[in-house]
Amino acid sequence: MSVSTDVVIAGGGPNGLMLACELSLAGVRPIVLERLSEPSPEPKANGLLGQVVRMVDHRGLYERLSDAPGPPRPNSAYFTFAAMGLNLSLLEDSPLYGLAVPQQRIVQILEERATELGVDIRRGHQVIGLTQDDDAVTVDVAGTDGDYRVRARYLAGADGAHSLTRKLSGIGFPGVSYDRTTTRTAHASVPAGWVDAGTGALNVPGHGALRPFLSHRTEHGGVSYAPFPGHPPLISTTEWDQPESGEPMSLDELRASLGRVLGADLPVGPPQGAGPHVLRRLTGGNTRVAERFRDRRVFLVGDAAHVYASGGGPGLNLGLQDAANLGWKLAARIRGTAPAGLLGSYETERRQAAGRMVMNAQAQSALIAPGGDVTALRDLFIELLGHRDTVQHLADLLAGADVRYDMGIPEAHPLVGRFAPDVELDTSTGTVRLAELGRTARPLLLDLTEGASVAEALPDGTDRVDVVTARPHPSAHAFTALLLRPDCHVAWASDSSNPDAAELDGLRAAARRWFGSPVPAGNPVV
Repeated sequence: MSVSTDVVIAGGGPNGLMLACELSLAGVRPIVLERLSEPSPEPKANGLLGQVVRMVDHRGLYERLSDAPGPPRPNSAYFTFAAMGLNLSLLEDSPLYGLAVPQQRIVQILEERATELGVDIRRGHQVIGLTQDDDAVTVDVAGTDGDYRVRARYLAGADGAHSLTRKLSGIGFPGVSYDRTTTRTAHASVPAGWVDAGTGALNVPGHGALRPFLSHRTEHGGVSYAPFPGHPPLISTTEWDQPESGEPMSLDELRASLGRVLGADLPVGPPQGAGPHVLRRLTGGNTRVAERFRDRRVFLVGDAAHVYASGGGPGLNLGLQDAANLGWKLAARIRGTAPAGLLGSYETERRQAAGRMVMNAQAQSALIAPGGDVTALRDLFIELLGHRDTVQHLADLLAGADVRYDMGIPEAHPLVGRFAPDVELDTSTGTVRLAELGRTARPLLLDLTEGASVAEALPDGTDRVDVVTARPHPSAHAFTALLLRPDCHVAWASDSSNPDAAELDGLRAAARRWFGSPVPAGNPVV
């Protein structure tokens, strides 16, 4: 049976659609198989946080998602870690970029973008079986007009925490299950006079202020109040060791839970406006990471590869970055330009990021639990949060800015392995942001040196790397040249105005490591 397509993506949620866009930007047109005939109206994640916001900005999606002009701006005021305050004003550069946008809207924008790029999205189609051989994956599909088969070079499973792709590939999903917590969440109205017009805080008589969009802990549980624009407030409580209930979730149940957690009455009412509205109860949760992210020609992305008991937001942040990491590497392999080991780096790099998120989720779960011993530990933590270095460390962890990939360069420049800084550049066509140069998802060499001496170090006629020469904008820069991978991570950097031969050898080695040996113009790869 001949190969009928290059890549099949199982799952048309945010991660699958993001991967489809990344592949398409690299010249590969995947088929997306989505079980649902229409996007799910069920409210899930409520936004993006940290590095992923900068990543979607690099792809020109930030303004479409935010429905507002201009680049993202970091939160430089206040955030929380395990319901303890992080004073972000202590930081010179906060990494905590935020984008409040419901998951349903994210799916809509990504589906629109994928369609613009020519992706074949098949709704009402789902993977029901798969087999592999040395050349391809044969995917059995249940479609709207009956069952059929697709033979593809690769299959990417972006089909969620209960991934059939993962199960059919025999990949285990070890981790920790929690059964002590009960979380109740609902869209609800609150007394209008209780909301502070200046801060947006909800002032609860007998308890105090609940800052919007931030977790709040008491000795009896946790609560959050999230007044998303254009929607009724989303209110959530978490309690430990609650008796099981066979009754449907109700606002009365949420009111009772709020009373126990806060020690004061919060008379929430029915939500206003059109739905769908959240009204749910969840017992327990899971933090799990797949035994491996790849089985020969099958890859796992997003919740199929990792889930976190802290909810959908962290998993979505991580999953979209999985897609950005895998897309260009898989496309390079399909085009025949991938150097040895490139596909293997997907799991190495993204497992590192998943491990950081596991630590983040488990540490926060431990620090919000009830009990005097936990309260004592929190008191110590709060003392430590008065130090700038501690706030920076936790903010970087929350944002994913602490992830630094190994680029194989001993004693590398501090930027190497990290997500590219967003700086302004003066080019022959005017001032641009570095993020705007990432729209094409191509490897990029940015040369700010006099006479473009770094750009001259690459072989003439190379087709693998786009070269941009510019002058630094008056704002300060910590580099004079950068080599960027398509996922916006720095593969090589220099801060010398005239890099020596050894540095330029390092540039050429980095280009070969990630993009393969250059091909002179007029000699395309076959």
